[in-house]
Amino acid sequence: MTLFESTLKEIRPIDSQWIEAALRRQLELTKPPGSLGRIEEIANRCAAIRESFSVTAGRPRIVLFAADHGVCEEGVSAYPREVTAQMVLNFLSGGAAINAFARAGGIELRVVDVGVANPLPTVGDLISRRVAAGTRNFCTGPAMTEEETVAALGIGIELAAAAVTDGCDLLGFGEMGIGNTTSASAIAAALTGQSPDAVVGIGAAADEACMVRKRSAIRRALALHAESLGDPLGILRCVGGFEIAAMCGFCLGAAARRVPVVTDGFIATASAALAVRICPDSAGYVFTSHRSAEPGHACLLGVIGEEPLLDLGMRLGEGTGAALAIGLIRASVSAFTGMATFASAGVSNK
Repeated sequence: MTLFESTLKEIRPIDSQWIEAALRRQLELTKPPGSLGRIEEIANRCAAIRESFSVTAGRPRIVLFAADHGVCEEGVSAYPREVTAQMVLNFLSGGAAINAFARAGGIELRVVDVGVANPLPTVGDLISRRVAAGTRNFCTGPAMTEEETVAALGIGIELAAAAVTDGCDLLGFGEMGIGNTTSASAIAAALTGQSPDAVVGIGAAADEACMVRKRSAIRRALALHAESLGDPLGILRCVGGFEIAAMCGFCLGAAARRVPVVTDGFIATASAALAVRICPDSAGYVFTSHRSAEPGHACLLGVIGEEPLLDLGMRLGEGTGAALAIGLIRASVSAFTGMATFASAGVSNK
């Protein structure tokens, strides 16, 4: 049995009785019933995930997965593929938006090379788990072999387990990979039946000519791989990426360890949607951080069945949305565990 298969067997649905118990607990806290809105819902689900009223969120970690995409050969990105490696080095030196957000939120950050095409020096805290030097062009064949897909899934599972072993109690994830909005758009179309026109956005500032090439690449890929797109693993293998597979495994690994996991924007949500299609019981562990400006994001949120916590017009990726949402989740848990009850505070309840 592979790590992927054994992980799926460990995932069980959230116990609705814990949600109901947390709701009753909320009624005891010194506030009008429901006055914190969705903040209460977040805390209730965290308590149910951890099966404890003493739930914590004091040690969050975001893991960034980086890889390159062979479909860039089709001219689908405004940026050259070398930018993936350059941005990984920027993450490691602390100069990206996610570094600033993580510092502001007291969030640990880990950066993982699962398939960057350009060789990266072994500097800083880079975690090197390369499957290959980028995926293949999915317009001419599957992006990954079955072995590569399982390997990338396993990397994500292992890093989720390692984070929990390290004592992390709230996880988030993000990505870096030039061309990966094309991959995420293909996944969105394959998962939901939406047309490429409906799910393709500008990604990293693509112009109209680039958009035309992106839509064309996705149409050709969907036609080429039609017989393999009936299941989520086939979709992942044919039009996914190493970082998308690793993030999918990260979601599943977090669910198996019963730890809340926060997805990021369009590309990260594509991986979470695949995880939910692979294992529907994993959906209860996933918090969707924000509504991306990318048009394909809405249909992926529908697959997961969760409304995002934020809507800020963002489309950067890098785990930036996850970092912001983690702050909300930590606040919700703090209120749930730290507020006085009507009885302990001597405050009259209605």
